[in-house]
Amino acid sequence: MSDLFPTDDTLTLERLRTRLAEDAARDGLLDVAYRQVDSPVGPLLLAATDRGLVRVAFAFEDHDRVLTDLAQRVGPRVLRAPARLDAVARQLEEYFDRSRTAFDVDVDLALSHGFRRTVLEHLRTIGYGRTESYAEVAGHVGNPRAVRAVGSACATNPLPIVVPCHRVLRSDGGIGGYLGGLPAKELLLALERAA
Repeated sequence: MSDLFPTDDTLTLERLRTRLAEDAARDGLLDVAYRQVDSPVGPLLLAATDRGLVRVAFAFEDHDRVLTDLAQRVGPRVLRAPARLDAVARQLEEYFDRSRTAFDVDVDLALSHGFRRTVLEHLRTIGYGRTESYAEVAGHVGNPRAVRAVGSACATNPLPIVVPCHRVLRSDGGIGGYLGGLPAKELLLALERAA
């Protein structure tokens, strides 16, 4: 039977999954909670630790592969626990409908280290609808010659959209690259310009 008309078995299974996730979180047995949300840039995987949102992944990244990577890098106890990510999902929806200009969620930058983490921390300060060049970001983080390293930090950003690497452009005004693909970057920039 389709998901449009769930059977008693599918409802029972969903209740059991929810209870398992709640019990695991309560007992400190959950390393990563995750859920999927739809968005104008395609399905997004959201994943969080106790410290905050740790990963936002685009569909082309292969969500199963991302979850396997999180199990290896963060901890093996990874469960679908959508309620734990309700606030993030709601804020993303508000962002895409232009009623939110800043995210107010805890983030866990454990997947980034050193210079890359410094860059991500700076990206969070670039305001909605504003942009900086890779060179400007390099200057702001104290290493003006590290333009390529800034590009690498943006390309490996584990929290795209929430940590707005889409707001970083080439010095000549070109769009540059983007983990989610150029159409996604163009959509995000246009969305913010239109607000």
